Formats: sequence, C-alpha cells, structure tokens
Amino acid sequence: MKVLAVETATAWQSVAILSGERVLARCDQAAAGSHARLLLPAIDRVLSDAGVVPQKLDGLVVSIGPGSFTGLRVGLSVVLGIRTITQVPLVVVPTLEGMAWNLRDATMPVCPVINSRRGEVYWALFQWRGSDHLERLVSEQVGTAKALGEQLSGPVIVYGEGWETEKTAIKAAVGTAVITEAADQMRPSAVSVGLAGLLRLSRGDRAGLGISPLYIQRPEAELKYEQSGGISPVARRQEKLARKLKSRLDKKPDRNRRKA
Repeated sequence: MKVLAVETATAWQSVAILSGERVLARCDQAAAGSHARLLLPAIDRVLSDAGVVPQKLDGLVVSIGPGSFTGLRVGLSVVLGIRTITQVPLVVVPTLEGMAWNLRDATMPVCPVINSRRGEVYWALFQWRGSDHLERLVSEQVGTAKALGEQLSGPVIVYGEGWETEKTAIKAAVGTAVITEAADQMRPSAVSVGLAGLLRLSRGDRAGLGISPLYIQRPEAELKYEQSGGISPVARRQEKLARKLKSRLDKKPDRNRRKA
C-alpha cells in the first residue's frame, strides 16, 4: 500500500510517501509558524520525487495531536482537502503514538515527550508487545515537567523535544524510576506516523467526516489555581477583602489625629 503521511504537530514539519515500510520520498524541515506556507509545496515535492499522483494513493495519514494548535489545523485541513478531491481513505494517528513507532524494538515502556506551553509538556506511555502491537499504558497527558517526572515509576525510555527541553526538571522529580535516554532526540516523523497509519489501514480503520485535532488541555481552573500559588478563588477573594479592610482601618487614626 502507498500512503502520503503528514506530520505538523510541532515546529518540525515532516511529509513522506511510503510503500509498505519502504520510504519512497520524504521532506523534513523547520516550519515554526510557517506550516500554511510550506506544507503544500512539501507535499508536491514528495509526490513528484516518488512518481506518485494523489489519486493512485491507497491512503492518507495525518498526525492528529496533541501539539501546536496552528500546525495541527493546517495539516488536517490540507489532508482533508486531498481526501475530498481524491476520495482516498484517511487515517489519523495520535502524535505521541506515531513517535512510539520510532522505537519498535524497545523491550521497556517508551515515553515520547513534546513541548506544550512554556514550562509544560505533552506525554504518553506505551509498551510494545511484538512488532505490530502497541499498548497504551498511559493516555495523552499535559502538565509540568515535575508532573511527568512524578508519574514515571519504573524503567522507561524517555525521548523527544520535550525531554530535551525539560530534562533537568523531569529528572529532579523522578523518584526511583530508572530513565534511559533514546539514542537521539527523535522528533515526530511522517515516516513513523505513516507506519502507524499503514497498520490502521490494514485493519480497516478509517477517519469519518466529523474529525478534529486531538487537543489535550489542562482545565482553566487548574491553571489559575496553580498560578495563584495553590490558593483557591474563594481564598483569594477573602485575602483581597481583608487587605482592603485593613487599609481602611489603618487610615482612620490619621484622620482622627488631624482633627485633634
């Protein structure tokens, strides 16, 4: 089966044409803030290099998130447009699951990590049970590096741009877990996303019409609570009222002294 695979979940854009596990063509490039400008030319390039026309593809595969809101929307909208024109089946692959396909030979759990907002990361935990059976041990999460470190409880391979960025904070929060670093950073890749998509296609998995990116966000209340230093909204209002009352009481003796 020949598929076009697209990965735009991060600032590193990746596009590839696969025929089974063989890569016919690929294009990887930095695309921070430029996915809308760079994606279509990259797709044209790999189709040309592979000598494939879109109508002859057996499937389309796209990374669905979590990741950059803009990047995910661009990638999904472009691939949906190709599906509309060609009627080629579409498969979506969670970004972190696609990254797990970088380590198909791993015997211990793998934890791919990518950056979220400043100081936070997305992660998930997977275990390979054979070359074509990937078990999700922990579903997609978002939180601080400390939260990730505290969740790691056993031998695990950790990798990805989020690991490179927050390595020190993650290690500081890890208890007795043994962390192994992957050989390299292992960015999200259209090749690994394509491999995951090929397996889904072979099993009859198809994306429906009502499809949207997989956004994993922390509740707004939780973020505000954390930003306040762990003080609840009620407690903050009480403190504010107490400060105002104290300020008014402190001013009264001054007025009395001026009258005297």
